[in-house]
Amino acid sequence: MNVNDLIAIDVHTHAEVSSRQPADVLWQPFEEAANVYFKAGKRPTIEDTIAYYRERRIGLVMFTVDSEFQIGARRISNEEVAEAAANNRDIMIAFASIDPHKGRMGVREARELIKSGLVKGFKFHPTVQGFFPDDRIAYPLYEVIAEHKLAAIFHSGHSGIGTGMPGGGGLRLKYSNPIHLDDVAVDFPDMTIIIAHPSWPWQDEALSVCLHKPNVYIDLSGWSPKYFPAQLVQYANGQLRNKVLFGSDYPLITPDRWMRDFKDAGFKPEVHDLILKQNAIRALKLAQPA
Repeated sequence: MNVNDLIAIDVHTHAEVSSRQPADVLWQPFEEAANVYFKAGKRPTIEDTIAYYRERRIGLVMFTVDSEFQIGARRISNEEVAEAAANNRDIMIAFASIDPHKGRMGVREARELIKSGLVKGFKFHPTVQGFFPDDRIAYPLYEVIAEHKLAAIFHSGHSGIGTGMPGGGGLRLKYSNPIHLDDVAVDFPDMTIIIAHPSWPWQDEALSVCLHKPNVYIDLSGWSPKYFPAQLVQYANGQLRNKVLFGSDYPLITPDRWMRDFKDAGFKPEVHDLILKQNAIRALKLAQPA
């Protein structure tokens, strides 16, 4: 990634539409419910997403979400995302998503993806994948990530996926309380942990874990900044000024909207560049920050 050419780095974007496989009918009810919740429209292809970011000179971290165990919907392949990143190295980084329930086969896939050199981190969604982050079922995957000193993004807090569906689509919110990442941060200090989203209704837990553990960061994706909890803005302006990252959750939240609302959300001018770019450079080990 050519960080000097970028105005910002978005650490949280989704691969939504594959160019290699048809949409999975089992995922459609979840997508339709999410469209209502987020007031989202037609989802872009991977290529459309890259073009959108390139036009704006914003770097992006992109990933799919492996929900094959819990939901049964076929994921977009990690290889497709990785190859898109390989063809757009100047602005894009690929993270992989592997459900911890895949056991040794999941560990094998992780090692192969890392060996390819095209995957620079991993994405977990405890609610959609149906596991507590500190469950030992996930530790073999964490061991591979920590061995290579890579980053892992964990969804936290409420989930727009499943909201409004009968029984929440069978998804359980309890898995995404960020306090469950505290043990993970202790046991894997060489793995950079990024807590995704304002962690409502557990915002204070996320702030505490991030403050206490040097390898933990928070990304600000999934919400417009004008709705951020006051304590999140307070800590981003103070003790966590070097540990908070710009993330949009594109395409559900666009960088255009996020950055527009960010300017008036109470963040001090001196932390703007840290949040938008410099903290991501540090967390993802892209280069020495300016």
